[in-house]
Amino acid sequence: MTETASLLTAPQAPTAPERGARRFRCELGYLLSGLPLGLAAFTVAVTGAALGVSTLVVWAGLPILAGTLRAARALADLERKRVMAVTGRPLPSPRPRPSGTGWAGTLRAVRDPRSWRDLVHLVVAFPLQVVTFSVALTWTLGGIGELLYATWSWSLPRGQGNQGLVELIFDTSSQAADIGFNTAIGVFLLATAVPVVRRLAALQTRFATALLTDRAATMP
Repeated sequence: MTETASLLTAPQAPTAPERGARRFRCELGYLLSGLPLGLAAFTVAVTGAALGVSTLVVWAGLPILAGTLRAARALADLERKRVMAVTGRPLPSPRPRPSGTGWAGTLRAVRDPRSWRDLVHLVVAFPLQVVTFSVALTWTLGGIGELLYATWSWSLPRGQGNQGLVELIFDTSSQAADIGFNTAIGVFLLATAVPVVRRLAALQTRFATALLTDRAATMP
């Protein structure tokens, strides 16, 4: 009885479909959250670097650059955690260095090549984040919208000058053909959403891994 009760109360391991659904939600969340985070990081990196370089002549640029690089390091650490949450593999992060205070700490922060690499990642990763966000959002929400096309197609303007996609391709104004065609697109998008999102997430995580992995930390 005790063994039977323990088996009944023990947590059940997730099934393969449950693991797949959890992985899909994690990858989709990673892609969709990448754009707002990437936009904020890109703004900080470009604005801070431009302001710091342009004011170097009056020495005010050094503290600005140091602050921007410290922010880049923090944002890069956040991206490492996001990549680890998706892939399940930690990215070796740089060993923390004492920043110090005053001008010595400022110069040390500006001279740190790892922080500059993190800053470069914030800038060059943003276009990729825009693309992966757009494709992932279109493939999932677009697929849902097309699958439910029959429920909202009535709201589209119908007139002599308004031609739908089916009429342009097949030269027919049949409403049944229009609904069937758009529903088929929705089925296709949702049926292929998992591999598409998985490949987009793999592309973005590999890009981040290539720029944010500390090679020295991986060496024995």
